[in-house]
Amino acid sequence: MGYGPDMTISTFALAEAPTGSQPDDLGDADWIPAVVPGGVHESLLAAGRIEHPYHDRNEESVRWIEERDWWYRAGFDGPGALADDERVRLVFHGLDTVADVWLNGTHLGHHENMFRPFEVDVTSLLADGNEVLVRFRPPLAGLTAPAAAVALNERIATLFATAPGDGDEAEVGLPTELPLATLRRKATFSWGWDFGPRVPSVGIWRPVELVRERGAAITGHHVRTDALDGTAAELTVAVEVDAFGPVEGLSARVTLAGPAGGSQAVTVPIDGTRGSAALRVDDAELWWTHDLGTPTLYDVHIELSDVDGRVLDRRTDRVGLRTIALDRSPDPEGGRYFRFLLNGVPVFARGANWIPADMLVGSVDEARYRELIGLARAGNMTMLRIWGGGVYEHDAFYAVTDELGILVWHDFMFACIDYPSADPDLQREVTLEAAYQVRRLRNRASMALWCGNNEVQMVHGFAYQGYDEGDWGWHFFHRILPEAVARHDGGVPYWPGSPWGEDPAEGWMAANGVRDGDRHAWEVWHGFDFGAGGGPYTDPGQARHHRRYANDRGKFISEFGIHASPELSTLERWIPAESLSIHSGSFDAHNKDNPKNKGDAVLEIVTGLPTTMREYVDVTMAAQAEGLKFGIEHYRRRQPHCGGTLVWQFNDVWPGFSWSVVDYDAVPKASFFALRRTFAPVVATFAETAAALELWVSNSTPRPVSTTAVVTFTDADGTELSTLDVPVTLAAGESRSVWARSERLPTGHWVWVHSTDDAFPRNRLFGGEVKDLRLSREAPRWTFDPTTATVTIDAATLTYQARVTAAPGVRYSDNYVDLRPGGRATVVLDNLPKDFDPGTITVRAYGTP
Repeated sequence: MGYGPDMTISTFALAEAPTGSQPDDLGDADWIPAVVPGGVHESLLAAGRIEHPYHDRNEESVRWIEERDWWYRAGFDGPGALADDERVRLVFHGLDTVADVWLNGTHLGHHENMFRPFEVDVTSLLADGNEVLVRFRPPLAGLTAPAAAVALNERIATLFATAPGDGDEAEVGLPTELPLATLRRKATFSWGWDFGPRVPSVGIWRPVELVRERGAAITGHHVRTDALDGTAAELTVAVEVDAFGPVEGLSARVTLAGPAGGSQAVTVPIDGTRGSAALRVDDAELWWTHDLGTPTLYDVHIELSDVDGRVLDRRTDRVGLRTIALDRSPDPEGGRYFRFLLNGVPVFARGANWIPADMLVGSVDEARYRELIGLARAGNMTMLRIWGGGVYEHDAFYAVTDELGILVWHDFMFACIDYPSADPDLQREVTLEAAYQVRRLRNRASMALWCGNNEVQMVHGFAYQGYDEGDWGWHFFHRILPEAVARHDGGVPYWPGSPWGEDPAEGWMAANGVRDGDRHAWEVWHGFDFGAGGGPYTDPGQARHHRRYANDRGKFISEFGIHASPELSTLERWIPAESLSIHSGSFDAHNKDNPKNKGDAVLEIVTGLPTTMREYVDVTMAAQAEGLKFGIEHYRRRQPHCGGTLVWQFNDVWPGFSWSVVDYDAVPKASFFALRRTFAPVVATFAETAAALELWVSNSTPRPVSTTAVVTFTDADGTELSTLDVPVTLAAGESRSVWARSERLPTGHWVWVHSTDDAFPRNRLFGGEVKDLRLSREAPRWTFDPTTATVTIDAATLTYQARVTAAPGVRYSDNYVDLRPGGRATVVLDNLPKDFDPGTITVRAYGTP
């Protein structure tokens, strides 16, 4: 932001050209309007030149797009006469990815990193009328894959092939382009992943600005909370500048305005390119996650002035006053804790992994972020992990997590492969990228952790049984990235990778061990031991079953997941009716995991195999919901020895079959509502051992809890057998067993629990598997009150996963609820369209037509 006025350049045209094209080759180009910010695919879609790549099997039909040159062209007026101390910079905030830029026929430079901007001083090149050209080359053209990365990919493909199989289709390794892609700073998932297609985005994916500046410009600022002293916050305020004109006596006036209307200010003298000052905020309103308090934000105003008082530049921001730390102190259980301390308070992180909200990353707007992150908050989530195979998100993402009180675990963008980190050119690029991103995000209250990568150390360790310094990413994760975080932030902790651990007792398996650090619990679903033990298993269904979570003694579970179908309405939108059948060509094309029938072995055990698409949706959602519920309850009972659970994955990049709990059309799956209840700040859960049944209550709040739990036993028809009251008193952050009996539940029987004062959500456990339940084929009765937009469900029989569906976009206060005979549930509908038709409402339960 210059002293103004800045100009946004967004009216671009787009043209295709053969590879190797030059500006002189564009004489007969076919120009169409370009979507900016956005990309080539979005522009071609808007112009009607391609079918949607997500529909049916169209993914292959757009493969040619990544093999061509693409040109963007825009004209704009010049800024007029400039004073001697003025300059104008052309800033492309995101070029995806191999780009060259020309202005008025002059080549401004070459750029190969979608994760940092391209900026050029163009003062001397501007005219009254101007033309900018941008050429994008095929993103992987001209590269030779590093030998070490190729070797690793081959080793991992062999390793995956050793998983318990189904006799159908072998498990495969990572995308074949991945070794090549290590040399290009582009989102790794572009080349296809086990949750999404190969549709690599190309184009101008972030805004373009012409920035006018005078004498000196603010290049960065940092408002950091260093310590809390009673009700006061001790801050360091830093301002960085670039003085390019004849200016003297620079200083910055920084004003912090609280939500109640009061403000405090400090003058920061600039010495050379930087200045800092201390600021104490008495009676500070701290930023908290939404479950622990209010995510209060302060408005920041910065004015840069010279010795004569001329205001040369301005900045505005919103910051939260908070401290964040990673507690790795000794755990009495053994090993070390891995838990976050927010304002000194231990936090049990409850949340999920965030992947890009679309393969076409430039198209995700603020409304989409608000919709999805709003769902995360509604689901009682307090942390989202930005996965390292995606992108550093748009500014709107972090603005929303700040506002809604959700912490962000942020990977740097490296994933699942050895990187040639000794390469000096790549080191330089990564150093610039890291500095830019850390400086960009250091004022975000929601930032909780910078993490070096996703699964690079784990994959390298599984392949080579060690993590010695070498040309595989070590220089990035253990030197360049931590140095960037320390130098440019200093308030947010750094962690070398996810997963990562350092307990010597676990040897090379420590990277995904159970005594230290975070771990990815992929024993469930993928079916072989990633470090938690259990087995051996000869049956693939048992190897992948969610009961394996009970073996896990990990300190922080940053990935674990189970596949499930999207809602049927989502499938109907993206798969043609004639192809909407189990394992049709289009069906399997929307499932990028392998083998395509991997989940069938688990379904045989949990629900039985489906024969129709409706059954497939129901049973996969049930298996996912029951499995994630089981795992989260186990991990929460382990608090404080376990410091958090982040489900893989929250959202989707396209309308496919995946581990997401919210599908691409933003429709929550059954698991979302299971998580919403299991992620409540206080939760009551049942645990069965070989010969006993226990009731636990876990308190993840900083306050003590005192309540009465009512435990009710019913038979397989839902008839009440017995009930008892259990007094419950827990300290802040405590989790313990409050009642037990030396007898397991009979198959098909249920045990239910609720609190007399709603201190925790209702919960239940049933004996055996879902397929063992004695359920009626009769749909539950229901009524709708249009004045309150409330659906009331009345159950005549034992009812499992009663759910309400209505028009697209409608939100539900609760859903997929279990009811005893005579039970009632109310579901409030929100976000109703103006022309909402109550006739679109349906209510059905699991197993009903």
